[in-house]
Amino acid sequence: MCRVHGLSERCACRLVSQPRGTQRYQPQERSDEAALTQAIIRLVEKYGRYGYRRITIKLRDAGWHVSQDRVERIWRREGLKVPERQKPRGRLWLSDGSCVRLRPERVNHVWSYDFVSVRTHDGRKARLLNLIDEYSRECLLIQAERRWSSARVIESLAEAMMGKGVPEHIRSDNGPEFIARDLRKWLSGVNTKPMYIEPGSPWENGYCESFNSKLQDEFLKGEIFYSIKELRVLAGRWRHYYNTDRPHSALGYRPPAPEAVLPPTATGCGHVESKQRFPHAHTPDCGYGILLPPQAALH
Repeated sequence: MCRVHGLSERCACRLVSQPRGTQRYQPQERSDEAALTQAIIRLVEKYGRYGYRRITIKLRDAGWHVSQDRVERIWRREGLKVPERQKPRGRLWLSDGSCVRLRPERVNHVWSYDFVSVRTHDGRKARLLNLIDEYSRECLLIQAERRWSSARVIESLAEAMMGKGVPEHIRSDNGPEFIARDLRKWLSGVNTKPMYIEPGSPWENGYCESFNSKLQDEFLKGEIFYSIKELRVLAGRWRHYYNTDRPHSALGYRPPAPEAVLPPTATGCGHVESKQRFPHAHTPDCGYGILLPPQAALH
């Protein structure tokens, strides 16, 4: 407008109602822009199915003080692909307004388990039993076997319950291993109520189905397993990563069971304690190898 009509900058900005500061603004690239871009690209190469939100969390864990908006701007500028969102599903409701599906209210309230199939390099089929706590989203078990029976399922559940406690309810589909009489009798003996979804309705077991999709997308589809032993080792490694390091969107982008990290502080209080353990006063020699009278040992 200034060149075509010969107007001054002040007059042209007044005509289009634009502040002169906006007209004169020159974008300035930050000094760490290139390093941040490379860090984002490295994380995208490592976590191929992460969007910019989880990449932001990973950057903050690595020490970057960066906002989500800035990461999104660099993400789109570099042409990185954002994973498509799933279509929202409606909840299952009864006529009285209550939800058909029992919602977890605390840890060990509702567990759910399901099978995922995979093939090793020789073409043989293997099945993974996935067990999760629906409230904490923690994966309690990923066990790979060539063949499963109700007795093997009972052994796996017993192992998980010994470490995490006994749940009040456990949700599953109507697979033959889950509806077996021996399994239902064993669950009744430990006071766990089985809940079976309607046939052909996997969305009723949504928590476990969501976990299964993440397992397939982020782990199983990107690996070649040459033996069942290798599958078990890598599955256990991915389960540890999922529980302790992977950001979970439903938990505010925090992992379900993060590892507790203690800061490197000095041991003891002042000069009173040290790393060397004090001798026990109730031992006859007080821990020094010198035999003392019984009265001296006690006092």
